[in-house]
Amino acid sequence: MRTPLKDTARGRRALAPGLLAAALLLAACGGGGDGDRSERARTDTTCDGRIDGTAQVTVWFHAGPSAEYNTLRRQVQDFNRAQRQVRVEAVTLPEQRPYNELVLSAAASGDLPDLLDFDGPRLYSYAWSGTVKPIDSCLSESLREDLLPSIRQQGTYAGRLYGIGTFDSGLGLYARPSVLKKAGIRVPRGAEDAWTAGEFTRILRTLRTAGYEHPLDMGLAYAKPGEEWNTYGFAPALWSAGGDLIDPETFRTGDGFLNGPESVEALTTLQNWVEEGLVEPGRTEQAFGQGRSVISWSGHWWYPDYSRRFPGDVAIVPLPDFGEGTVTGMGSWQWGLTSGGADGDAVWRFLAYLLQPDQVHRMSEANGAIPATHSAVKLSPRYAEGGAERLFIEQLTDGVARPRPRTPVYPAITEAFSRAFPKIMIDRAPVKATLDEAVEAVDKDLAAHDGYPEKGS
Repeated sequence: MRTPLKDTARGRRALAPGLLAAALLLAACGGGGDGDRSERARTDTTCDGRIDGTAQVTVWFHAGPSAEYNTLRRQVQDFNRAQRQVRVEAVTLPEQRPYNELVLSAAASGDLPDLLDFDGPRLYSYAWSGTVKPIDSCLSESLREDLLPSIRQQGTYAGRLYGIGTFDSGLGLYARPSVLKKAGIRVPRGAEDAWTAGEFTRILRTLRTAGYEHPLDMGLAYAKPGEEWNTYGFAPALWSAGGDLIDPETFRTGDGFLNGPESVEALTTLQNWVEEGLVEPGRTEQAFGQGRSVISWSGHWWYPDYSRRFPGDVAIVPLPDFGEGTVTGMGSWQWGLTSGGADGDAVWRFLAYLLQPDQVHRMSEANGAIPATHSAVKLSPRYAEGGAERLFIEQLTDGVARPRPRTPVYPAITEAFSRAFPKIMIDRAPVKATLDEAVEAVDKDLAAHDGYPEKGS
């Protein structure tokens, strides 16, 4: 999915031998200050408001799109040039599965960097295992209030803030208003006006009658087993129907939730769209851009391409309402301070720099993601009232967006669901039986970890 590092010796040990081939070092030299924290209420000791002497900080960053990588590289260089107290050395590593495996390996061997970049929902397993530490003591109240509520929500585990992203994400339906108008189809004005699932089915049939063989592109080209897109993109359908990926109160079982009647009904509706031929079967990611599909179930990252392809003829509307209101996914890559001996204030100084409004704007302009702070959102007219991507901000601030389950068992949840989804959608496997298998895998992981009991601080 398109979206969004302890002392130098330890950081370099983490690059030995296999990682050296994958890593790219960025360097310079630096220093700087981070303001007075004397009035801050602390629930941890990560930051005490001072840096003793000079400090070296190692950062790991997923490779990601080239524009995202190039922006981070320049941010490191600019930070190092601007001050001399903290020197940042950044290492970029392969994205997705190789990256996660490298992080787990480094955690096991004690070779993690000082500042770690990771996909948002991985936070909860990292926090539970002690890989990252809480950072409430590092934030000023003004910064905390400036963060989008979704950023705070995603970064919180067991009541404490462990991670912060400099950008967020959003889902919606991209549609061609000219085509909809010609077919007599209304265009939703916002979340309260979303198409119902039944209405959406009728819309797809109408568009097929109008000459579009597969009117809906659901990104099935990406729906491979183990891919995060499956969970991020389609868990909202379960939530909207009243289902879930796991018991949201206890996080102790998926039984009756992931395989409950609401979840089964939501995925059966999606499967029926595929079986009826209403969905682009996944041969290409360009069905909407090439004009073969009229509606694309996708995220913020497609807006630049779609708007260039159809200037003035792209609308972003909410995902369908499956019965309990429209719901969207949220969350993207974020930063966490690892649990080593590095000076938390030194590490935070660089992260605080990345969270300055101009730096948040700089990154979101590069990767097309949604700025993580209210102050940075104001720098982009796309998110202003009436702006082309305004819906994404409304969803993130009005409670329409939901984080993926904030529990250490999430890696097992997404692995199970992301394998079940293509079986259901592409192989046309029975929905209930396939979800029963997914529940069994999740509950097996829970049993192996005694339900992931909360640990002491």
